[in-house]
Amino acid sequence: MLSKHLKYSLTAAALSISSTLFAQSPMDNDKAFTAKVSQGGLYEVMASRYASTRATAPDVKDVALTEVHDHQLVNAGLKKVATGAHVTIAPGLNAEFTDRLAKLKAVSASDFDAAYIADMQSIHDKDEKLFAQEAADGSDAYKTFAHQTDLIVKRHIGELHGLDK
Repeated sequence: MLSKHLKYSLTAAALSISSTLFAQSPMDNDKAFTAKVSQGGLYEVMASRYASTRATAPDVKDVALTEVHDHQLVNAGLKKVATGAHVTIAPGLNAEFTDRLAKLKAVSASDFDAAYIADMQSIHDKDEKLFAQEAADGSDAYKTFAHQTDLIVKRHIGELHGLDK
């Protein structure tokens, strides 16, 4: 029978080995991050371009124009970092975001402003978590990009939630 100490040592060693085998590398984190964030960023530009012409409230139009401007810059920054890391970015929206854009465009005129703001709040809340995680777990180039962009996303969250009042 194994001694208690030996059992604990073997268990600890097994847990250490399994966590090492299943832990994602910074490169894996970078690829997953790029796939998620590039789709969201492209969607935000497209949805916000549409909102800048369809929204009725001036504040919503202003937020939409800010979203277009800022996310075009963020998308360009992501492309630069991804290219340097040899990570591919899909050229267009995937099916999920294509459907999401179609649903936004189908919203009635009277409900559009609220639907757009709610949609942007939802995506920014998810983005903020992704950028914060990448700032901690990504490779060095991605960490810097993610940290800087997280500050922009937090500003956007404040602006979007300010429209609720």
